[in-house]
Amino acid sequence: MDDCDSLMRRVAKGDRSALAAIFDLEAGRLIAIARRIVRRRELAEDVVQEAFVTIWRKAALFDHERGAARAWMTTIVRHRALNIIRDGGRLDFHDADQLATLGDRAADADAAYAGLPETEDLKRRLDQLEPERRRSIVMAYVVGFSHGEIAAHLGAPVGTVKAWIRRGVASLRECLS
Repeated sequence: MDDCDSLMRRVAKGDRSALAAIFDLEAGRLIAIARRIVRRRELAEDVVQEAFVTIWRKAALFDHERGAARAWMTTIVRHRALNIIRDGGRLDFHDADQLATLGDRAADADAAYAGLPETEDLKRRLDQLEPERRRSIVMAYVVGFSHGEIAAHLGAPVGTVKAWIRRGVASLRECLS
């Protein structure tokens, strides 16, 4: 039996030290999982904190015969992170100063795209994409904008920007393979 499984049984009986032990063992891994989903460290930490509250309250519902405690905790974290995104908890709002900085970085993305040689396959493939998709991909992959930053700069919803990037990259992969 896994250490987490035995600790979870103790948590189910109200043992706070067991919960602390699980936190020490698993918090780093769970924050990394949450961060991959929500893309921001502070939100990932909030997700894990809320998950541990849920784990404490629902530990008695954990059934070791249905799976490992680590998997159960991972599922709680994943669902909580996805709920934050769905509820709009991840929306990035930027003030005028931040948008000005983004504007400078967006110019860097435009310059990088313009600097690609016309004979380059990537340049030709990017030229075939719709302008919004092309700009979103270049801003994300060349300058490192987050989806929220791209959405703020282009005045588009975050979900739309994600779709532009996902479909555009899929199209590039298909053409370049």
